[in-house]
Amino acid sequence: MRGKIDIHEHLTTETTEYSTGGGTYASGVTKHAQMMKIGGVKDMLPHLKELGIDKAVILSMGETGLSSNEKVREAAGMYPDIYSWMCNLSDDDPATVKERLSRLKEQGACGIGEFMYNSRIDSKFVQAVFQAAEELGMPVLFHMSPEEGFNYGIVDDPGLPLLEEALKKYPNLIIIGHSQPFWHEISGDAKHDLASRNSWGEGPVIEGGRLVELFEQYPNLYGDLSANSGGNAVMRDESFGLRFLERFQDRLMFGTDMGSPDMEFPLGKWLDQKLAESALSEEAYSKICWKNAMRVLGIK
Repeated sequence: MRGKIDIHEHLTTETTEYSTGGGTYASGVTKHAQMMKIGGVKDMLPHLKELGIDKAVILSMGETGLSSNEKVREAAGMYPDIYSWMCNLSDDDPATVKERLSRLKEQGACGIGEFMYNSRIDSKFVQAVFQAAEELGMPVLFHMSPEEGFNYGIVDDPGLPLLEEALKKYPNLIIIGHSQPFWHEISGDAKHDLASRNSWGEGPVIEGGRLVELFEQYPNLYGDLSANSGGNAVMRDESFGLRFLERFQDRLMFGTDMGSPDMEFPLGKWLDQKLAESALSEEAYSKICWKNAMRVLGIK
């Protein structure tokens, strides 16, 4: 059996520590500077092997900075048998979105991600990206925010009505969901307040979750199981989680959201354990852990 493909990592050419100077994060807005570290691709290799990951996708954070399109393309190119990369865009000129994406696809980008522009899904720029991505056959992996100005990520309301409209409007676009406000909707008792929507969720999953309905109705909706948002969504209630994995095995993909060798998330070992216990089928395991990524992102 082969190793996993991780569809969600944040790496660059060389391990680098830097000060953020304050800004927006998954937990919200902060004015306080934070010291962060982003791992280099070479330094990450032993950790990938330790975790049973054969290949990884490096996500771009934009058109400038340590995780820019240029930087992640260069980083992936250092070990092309291991790493692939996704691209991202700034919102300075919606009219050139398709032109820019086309050029990035020609350079080797296997998708758009982590798409995190902090605006409502029905905004002009987000719609321009979705339209161009559909025309170019480029999947979009997004981070979602519960409201504008709270943190990074495209914005939707409770119940994900704007995401549903996008799934209808762009039926040939593969949209890959990620982050707390997306996975929060897996349970039928999902609360609408800001703090709840930005939490990982806990306890039994109640049937009737809005996210389950969207997966049922729209075959172009996929799920990124990375971080404590995606992983927790399927591990918090094992009975429900295993049924969810089996039911939507063709549209779920393993990921970690690691940014350095110091990080590790529990989903990978949990999936291995469930396979060993025969609680998760080999077919579902292989699709989630590598086959879907190969099919959707063209990873060989």
